[in-house]
Amino acid sequence: MKVGIEILPAEWIREVIHLVAERLVVVDRTGYIRYMDSAYCEFLGIREEDAIGRHVQDVIENSRMHIVAKTGIAELSAVQAIKGSEMIANRYPLVVDDELVGSVGTVMFKNPQEWLDYSRKIQPLLEELHYYKNRLEKELQSKYTFKDLIGSNPQFIVAKKLAEKGSCSSSSILILGESGTGKELFAHAIHQNSTRSRYPFIRMNCASIPEHLLESELFGYEEGAFTGAKKGGKKGKFEQGHLGTVFLDEIGDMPLPMQSKLLRVLQEKEIERLGGNAPKTVDVRIIAATHRDLDKMVENGEFRKDLYYRLNVLKVEIPPLRERRDDIWIIGDILLKKLQKNFSRPEISVSAEVVHLLENYSWPGNIRELENVLERAINILDGQEIRHEHLPLYLQDLDMYVTDNGQYATAMPLLQEVLPLKETVAAAEKKAIMQALKLAGGNKLKASKLLKIGKTSLYDKCRSYGILEEF
Repeated sequence: MKVGIEILPAEWIREVIHLVAERLVVVDRTGYIRYMDSAYCEFLGIREEDAIGRHVQDVIENSRMHIVAKTGIAELSAVQAIKGSEMIANRYPLVVDDELVGSVGTVMFKNPQEWLDYSRKIQPLLEELHYYKNRLEKELQSKYTFKDLIGSNPQFIVAKKLAEKGSCSSSSILILGESGTGKELFAHAIHQNSTRSRYPFIRMNCASIPEHLLESELFGYEEGAFTGAKKGGKKGKFEQGHLGTVFLDEIGDMPLPMQSKLLRVLQEKEIERLGGNAPKTVDVRIIAATHRDLDKMVENGEFRKDLYYRLNVLKVEIPPLRERRDDIWIIGDILLKKLQKNFSRPEISVSAEVVHLLENYSWPGNIRELENVLERAINILDGQEIRHEHLPLYLQDLDMYVTDNGQYATAMPLLQEVLPLKETVAAAEKKAIMQALKLAGGNKLKASKLLKIGKTSLYDKCRSYGILEEF
């Protein structure tokens, strides 16, 4: 009894071949065409009876069918130019009863228009793939070099030189500094200057990941490790950063149980995925950063001492902006140029008064706060010059601060402690009265007019604050 294709009539088989997407040609060992389907003949502009019995090179330009028929080596997904179009060709050796008898060739499209239609469909997908590939490559690469770390402050120069020297090794580096001082920029520059710069630069903020997700983010997980786990599992940050650098920002916020697992990575160069049962070797250089006092945390048992020593091979301490007065406007000018480009607003200038205020402010938020102030100013700018009125109110009011001895001060004093609101208001009121009396030469009536309160009210407040005797 016949089974399979043998029971199909010959005309059925021809029609099946005609309907499939790929065009078909068959040659013998000598390269002469034994069969070519009608769609292929139509595409080539030749009749089927005129193709059969001719050498394949005389019928199909750039053909290699005769070569495959001799070598027996398949050639798959080859680009072949036919009639001015680039076709996708597959060439297979034809083996019957263990004997190479010829070759079979297919072309995916039966005419140039099909190829064009396919190209139009696939091109957007290729462009999207290219976009995400470039985006991924950029995200896994460092963006800054040591040339981007600007400043002439002696403390800053020491930190920069130390980081540059340490970048050439694979030792762990610990970067300390207040929020907004540029710890991540230092990490970028260290990686970029290292022998690992051709490999990934992986960043993770330990404070921004919920504790129950931190392990899977760092170490990855196997398929089925938990409900919702991706099919095939997922690589963690250390696997992604193999041969490169892993930057762990805010390491001081890492929970103690996770610190133990991080220590194993540093000591054994191994990780184990969540739900896995076999360790994986990883080769990463770790750069950690924090604004917290790790020495004190170690004393209080909040940070593992052994992990601290492993991370603290090289310690780079970045000074806060308030200790870099001469660098404030150098950095501000660079930030302004960047913002001008982002906002497409060239030739923005800054008044001398604003520069003076910026250089005398304490900057608790450091460089990040400086950039925010300049960005806000550009957003509300009604001309080409950033002036006093374009600054946030807390900066506009800097010139109203008076020292305890009644002297004028251009910079907001750093707060050593937060006082109750009642005491804070009383202290501010006392300073305002003393300043008014000083400007009025001790004349109570003039002082009351400057303060826009009654003379009696001024006397009562002076008695209350014990400052009558001074004027």
